[in-house]
Parts: sequence; structure tokens; C-alpha cells
Amino acid sequence: MEYLFFKWLHVLFSTVLFGTGIGSAFYLLVASLSRDLPLVAGVTRWVVRADWLFTASTAVLQPASGLWMLHLTGIPLSTPWVRWSLILYALAIGCWLPVVWLQMRLRDIAASALAEGGGLPPAYWRHFWAWVALGVPALLAFLAIFWLMIAKPATLPGLG
Repeated sequence: MEYLFFKWLHVLFSTVLFGTGIGSAFYLLVASLSRDLPLVAGVTRWVVRADWLFTASTAVLQPASGLWMLHLTGIPLSTPWVRWSLILYALAIGCWLPVVWLQMRLRDIAASALAEGGGLPPAYWRHFWAWVALGVPALLAFLAIFWLMIAKPATLPGLG
């Protein structure tokens, strides 16, 4: 029963983590590309809040629940699908940490531009494209992790 409870938590945390990430990315992407400054300022403000509230908490709880399930089942960390899931998770979180900083910069730049009555300056777009560049590998890493969690392959060709 304990295992099923933690499995439920693990799935719930992954849903919140991935869902917040996809939703935030979609809204920030669409708002930015619209160049509608009041919209961009509002969306960036809420994306930063959502990341701190949902992503930061589940980014810690997700691996904790997974590691506890491994403990309960006796599956070693050296198991290929586990090892690669952890490596990919570290990659995704490694991308996410600078993304948080970039989102805060985007929020601040958009708020300043709105207060000054101008458009989005070049600095916004430099930060935005860096945000996109970090988001793509994080997304691919999470998609691969989902596959690994479901398939649990005994071996991974070329990866061990």
C-alpha cells in the first residue's frame, strides 16, 4: 500500500511539474510573439509565480518520491532506466535553473518597458531566445524520462 501511495504521488508530481512547464512555456511563447506589451508584462509576471509555486516544489518532490519507491522495491540506482532517468532529470533541472532567472529578467524588462511606454527592447529578445534554447532540451529530457518510466527497458542500446 505504501508503494502505491508513493507511485500516486510520483505521477501527481510529474503531472504538476510537466503541466506547469508546458503551460507556462506556451503562454510565455505566445504572449511574447504577440508583442502585446501589457499581455507580455502580465504573462511573464504570472509565469514566474507559477514556476516558484508549482515547478520549484515538485522539482524537489518528484525525485524524492521516485527515490523512495526505488528504496521500497530494492531497485538499484545503477539500473539503466533509473540511471538515465536521473541523468536526464539533472539535465532538465540544469536547464530550468537559468530559465527561472531568464523569466525574472523577462518579467522585469517587460514591466519597465510598459512603465516607460515603449516596446520590448532588444534585451528582452536576447533573454527570450536564450529561454527558448534552454527550454527545448529540457522538454526533450522530460519526454525521454516519461518513456523510460513507462518502458523500464532492461538495457538501452549504446547507453548501457
